[in-house]
Amino acid sequence: MDKWNLFQRFLITESSQISIVDFLINTGIVLILSLVLEFTYTRCAKSLSGRKTFAANFFLVAFTTMLIISIVKSSLALSLGLVGALSIVRFRSAIKEPEELAYLFLTISIGLGMGANQRLVTIVGAFVLLGIIWIRHFSTPKRSRQNLYLTVSGAGKGKPTLESVDEVVKNSFKASKLVRYDETSDNIETAFWIEIRNPDDLQNFKNELTAVSSEVRVSFVDNNSF
Repeated sequence: MDKWNLFQRFLITESSQISIVDFLINTGIVLILSLVLEFTYTRCAKSLSGRKTFAANFFLVAFTTMLIISIVKSSLALSLGLVGALSIVRFRSAIKEPEELAYLFLTISIGLGMGANQRLVTIVGAFVLLGIIWIRHFSTPKRSRQNLYLTVSGAGKGKPTLESVDEVVKNSFKASKLVRYDETSDNIETAFWIEIRNPDDLQNFKNELTAVSSEVRVSFVDNNSF
């Protein structure tokens, strides 16, 4: 047989029907695993912001991955077309912390496994990893915590400096992250995500900050997306 004809036959896309029953079963499994992963991330993640908003995308990512793999897995031509399409379209995601990237990889892995019809190994692998995450979560000391959005502003000659505000924040709260800083010749405004263990921490912080500068205003806002 001519080599060119053999190569053409190799590239021919043979129609391979995808079982609707299998696809629906895999979709159900992806939905369940995504919901479990979303609950796990919301409860166990250490990120200080947007946990619920970020976790809400897990099912969409897993299902889209499963759909793509289900379509292209039986066709070399479609696989090559997918590579070409992805080389044109660039996906960018605002990953703030490595933990978010790890959960995204787990979500994509679930979609890949279901798209390849590897149900058992995907389910077992996902629950083993989720079990490890929960064990590590429960093995840490149990302390009540709340995430707040803190704004500190000041004006006039007695306005605080960024260094002084940041030092008081770090000394007063268990975890903190500077997210915004604006300063002019007349005023200064800073914003932090903070984690508190005790409501008394807020009053202690206010007292310490007032001792640094009397020309200061403090605002604490609870964000439901934390």
